[in-house]
Amino acid sequence: MDETREPTDAFYFGLALCLGLTAGLIGTAFHLTVDGLLHIAPGLRKDGTPLSLLLPASMILAALAALASATIVRKVAPEAAGSGIQEIEGAMEGLRPMRAARVLVAKFFGGALSLGAGLVLGREGPTIHMGAASAAAISERFNLDKRDRKGLLAAGAAAGLAAAFNAPLAAILFIVEETRRQFPYGYRTYVAVITASAASAVVTEWIAGVGPSLVISASTVPVYLLPGFIMLGVMLGGLGVFFNRALVATLDAFANLPPGRWWLPATAIGAVSGALMILAPDATKGGETLIESLAAARHGFFLLIGLTMLRFAGVMISYASGVPGGIFAPMLSIATCFGLAGGTALAFVLPDAGELPKAFAIAAMGGLFAASVRAPMVGVVLVLELTGAYELLLPVLITCACATVFAEKLGGRPIYEVLLERTLAKAGIAGPPEVEKSPVIPGFDDTTK
Repeated sequence: MDETREPTDAFYFGLALCLGLTAGLIGTAFHLTVDGLLHIAPGLRKDGTPLSLLLPASMILAALAALASATIVRKVAPEAAGSGIQEIEGAMEGLRPMRAARVLVAKFFGGALSLGAGLVLGREGPTIHMGAASAAAISERFNLDKRDRKGLLAAGAAAGLAAAFNAPLAAILFIVEETRRQFPYGYRTYVAVITASAASAVVTEWIAGVGPSLVISASTVPVYLLPGFIMLGVMLGGLGVFFNRALVATLDAFANLPPGRWWLPATAIGAVSGALMILAPDATKGGETLIESLAAARHGFFLLIGLTMLRFAGVMISYASGVPGGIFAPMLSIATCFGLAGGTALAFVLPDAGELPKAFAIAAMGGLFAASVRAPMVGVVLVLELTGAYELLLPVLITCACATVFAEKLGGRPIYEVLLERTLAKAGIAGPPEVEKSPVIPGFDDTTK
């Protein structure tokens, strides 16, 4: 085997730039492919196809798509199931393989089929994993050493997240908070993450347009209403802990099925999603369009709570079915429903609350993310970049902080840490080695790369 090489800073940054452009192209192509598949059922409905034909056709097509997705994952790259973020962290610790070509094939085609079938999953999981897989391919091609390889894996993951949500700053902070144990902080590895994220965002904006992905208009919240966001954060802390535990419990339940029935969960949830795509589209898909439509309308408290529960159940069984897909987008949609419900109830007591339900919805997105992933600053910045509601910085910050603290007090753990431990246990690995955690704010030591 050839010896590893240590490239110059300029060459390494060039690799990060190429990686960001590649991840942006792959992520945008993936997004457009999924959107094209999701327009099939609405197109048939507009053509006037009778419901008696449309409903079974949609169910069969979605069931076959979900089954094909699960089959691709099973045959090509079993590690491509789910979001893949825990696999990236495992690869950075040297405990999980990163088979670049296989992951790219399984994530792109399997992910397009599962998301196109209407399962309650987000595109960010596949794009993050594909970004890291692209980084692994580049690292192998140029025979980078361990530290540079880990830095490029992180840069690829950030580029994938930037492509999914057009949120480059949140993508950079995601590496800072989520992979703080694995990421080798240093001058050039950190700049590589910034470079890749920015390049990916440039490609996304060039192809898909500039601006927030989820434009939600909201006005500044009066100071006397800020205690309401403390209460919201506390409730979201509990919901985040419940979300994580329910997700792992569902994964364990599906894992206990007989080996010969591996195909059953994906096929069943595909059929149900196909039916719901016709009968109740709001209960399907990642939820980005749902977030905008809910924020623009006024719905009753009980309808919003019912939709919260429906989407909660949908993401649990969709994620556990063994197909590629992320939980970020579904989590944001669940939080939107929950936040709107809370804001609607509070507005009933305070008739002069104005756009409080919208403010609650935006803050809830960050709060639930912070409680589940345990990355509060990512939650704050991600929500503000997605919605453009920068005037709600303080309410979102309060909600995310309170949700994080309460989730910690309840004994909850970060979802990807739990999923990584579960993956390693299934592979017969005791767990990641004890390592010293890097500081959240890296120091740029000139002696490090």
